[in-house]
Amino acid sequence: MNEAIRAPEVRAIFPDDEVVVLPTPEAVKRAKEMGLDLIVVSPTAVPPVAKAMDYGQWQYETKKKAHDARKKQHVILVKEVKFRPNTDDHDYDFKKNNAIRFLKEGNRVKAVVQFRGREIAHTDLGHKLLQRFARDLAGIGAVEGQPKQEGRNAHVIISPVKQAPVTKEKDKDKQAKAPPQAVQPSEPQA
Repeated sequence: MNEAIRAPEVRAIFPDDEVVVLPTPEAVKRAKEMGLDLIVVSPTAVPPVAKAMDYGQWQYETKKKAHDARKKQHVILVKEVKFRPNTDDHDYDFKKNNAIRFLKEGNRVKAVVQFRGREIAHTDLGHKLLQRFARDLAGIGAVEGQPKQEGRNAHVIISPVKQAPVTKEKDKDKQAKAPPQAVQPSEPQA
């Protein structure tokens, strides 16, 4: 910025869309006459490109753009659901519903079957459980590869099918916009 620019000359861009190659001190002087700062926007160009603008305003705009970009991005997490080879149907359904919720939120799901003690002799039960889990989530998620065995755990990763992620804020907006339900007066009993 201004006198800190070390290049002997710069390609200066002024507010009236004038682009000129000038020696650095002259470009800085001209920017100061306009009440602006000379800021290098492309230091790798030959000669470096510098723009005459208000430094405080430029800083504010770049921070605002970075903040908006962070706000709009959705971080995809890997949520984990753990099973045992002899998991009961009710527990299985409960964990499957959690996985469906995770996938609808746009996150990936890692389903893990843990084998303890003598259960390691029945890894086929764990693989069948993972395949059943993948079949049950077929419309909502896509399986990334086959179930893998690593030590005493078998796992499979399921990614969400391409769809718009549902956020909690959108659900609240939908509920707020929904018309209130009409209450029917009860009839007096004779």
